[in-house]
This record gives sequence, C-alpha cells and structure tokens, in this order.
Amino acid sequence: MKKEEEEKDLEQKKKNQEKQEKKEQEEKEEQKKQESIDKELKDSTSVSGDSTKSHGEILKQQIIEGQETYDRNPRSILLSSITAGLEIGFSYLLLCTVFSFFSDSFPEESLFKIMAFVYPVGFILVILGQSILFTEQTSLLTLPVLNNKRSVRSLLKIWGLVIAGNLLGGYIMAFILIWIGPKLNIFEHTAIEKIAEHVTDYNGIVIFISAILAGWLMGLLSWLITSSRDTMSRIFVIYIITATMAFTGLHHSIIGSVEVFAGMIASTKIELYDYVKFQSFALLGNSIGGGVFVALLKYRAFVYNIDMERRNY
Repeated sequence: MKKEEEEKDLEQKKKNQEKQEKKEQEEKEEQKKQESIDKELKDSTSVSGDSTKSHGEILKQQIIEGQETYDRNPRSILLSSITAGLEIGFSYLLLCTVFSFFSDSFPEESLFKIMAFVYPVGFILVILGQSILFTEQTSLLTLPVLNNKRSVRSLLKIWGLVIAGNLLGGYIMAFILIWIGPKLNIFEHTAIEKIAEHVTDYNGIVIFISAILAGWLMGLLSWLITSSRDTMSRIFVIYIITATMAFTGLHHSIIGSVEVFAGMIASTKIELYDYVKFQSFALLGNSIGGGVFVALLKYRAFVYNIDMERRNY
C-alpha cells in the first residue's frame, strides 16, 4: 500500500514537473515573440523613405502616445478630460444655433443633415488642442495593453477617469448653453428638446450598434491623424470623419451626453431613464468600436505578419 502511494506521488510530481516545464517553455516562446514584435516596431520606418508612414511606424507612434497618457498624473488626465468635455460643447452650441436659424426654411429631417457641417468644430478644438477625449483615445489606450506594456486593470482605470472628466465637462457646458442660448436669442429650449429626442428615439440595440460604428470611426480618426504629418491634413481628416458620423446619425457617447443631458434639464419629454439608456449603450458601443475594430485588428494584423516572417525564416 505504501509502495503504491509512493508511486502515485512520484507520478504526480512528474506531471507537475512536466506542466511547469511546459509553462516555462510557453513563457519563453511568448517572450521571444514579444521581443520580435518590439524589434519590428522599433525598426519601423516610412514606406520607401517617402512621406507615407508604414503600418508599423503608425502603430509604434500610437503605442508611444498611449503610454505617455498612462504616465501622466491622474489629476492632469482628469483636468484634460474635463477640458475636452467643455470644448466639445461648442459643437453642441453650433448644432442648436443651426437648428433654430434654419428651422423656418427646411423640414426637420433636412436640419439634422445640415447640422453635420458644423458638428466637427468641437472635435477639431479638442483633438488639435491635445485634450483627452474618450472615443479618440479608446484605441490609443488599448494598444499598450495589447503590446503587454500596460495591464487591463490600468486600462479600465484610465478609461474611467477620462469618461468621468468628459461627462463632467459636458454637464457644465450643457448648463451654460441652456441658459445663454435663449439670453442671446440664438436658440430656444425647443431646439434642445428636438435634438435630444433625435438622439434618444431608438431602442437600445440600435444605439449600441450605431455606437460601435461611431467608435470604429473615431478609432480610425486617431489612426489617420497619426499617419498625417501637417495640421491642415489633420483638420481635413477630423472634419470628414466626424461629419460622416453626424450626417449618418451615429451615436457618440460624449457629445451625445451633452445633447441628451441638456434635453433632460430643459424638457419634461426627456427623462433620466432616456439618458441612462443612451449613455450605457453608447459608451459600451464606442469602447468596442475603438478597442476591438481598430486597436485589436490593427495590432493583430501587424503581429500576424511578424509570425509569418518568423515561420518562413
């Protein structure tokens, strides 16, 4: 009986040793793979030496910029995020003004298409001003995690900080604009109500899928801005991407928060439930759109190419 127990112990120890060796081997392989990825990123240069940035060069710059945000003081991140929420409010100011100014000249459906031409202004102010906007930073902050430079926990922590700052800045701007708009006779509360209804008049699934597409576009916006080398081309990219979002009615969690929150304060037709429903689905959708459809796919495409080169070698 004792001999059988000893044999079982030896067999168990052997299995444990094999598992440990297998784990160590996998860790070594993973480390080698990571070293190859980092080396490729470090050596990435412009295509053919011209002004066009390669996939690797853009990815490298995005990871570096993302890490720089992680390294910032939390108070600095929060203040920058609040600033972005305030600045994005200038788009809302223009949306309400355009809606009121053209309300007697065009049907309501046409007004929401015309508003797309002024929608990008706040985004231009935020992005070129280097404030931290959640949807523009979503893929940027995800890439260091995919590259094993930061943890998922740190990602969720910084996302929470940025979202809180963006929403707080938006709330402040909403209160200011609700008061100043009628005082300046540039728009009335009717415009605020109509815009809020336009954003919330969908079921949760529609808002969610719409927000995924918006987050996808915002992630691509961040990628394209990194690939651009001058200010004018960046303004053009910001304008085209955000105007597309507005013209098609895709849901953006931050400026949408200003639109719906202002409607909730100024009108009895928009309730707290409408705001919570919109914000929940929009934030989740924007996160998936930027984190999965841009950061993950762009990063995996680069890694897959390296894996193929290693196998061929």
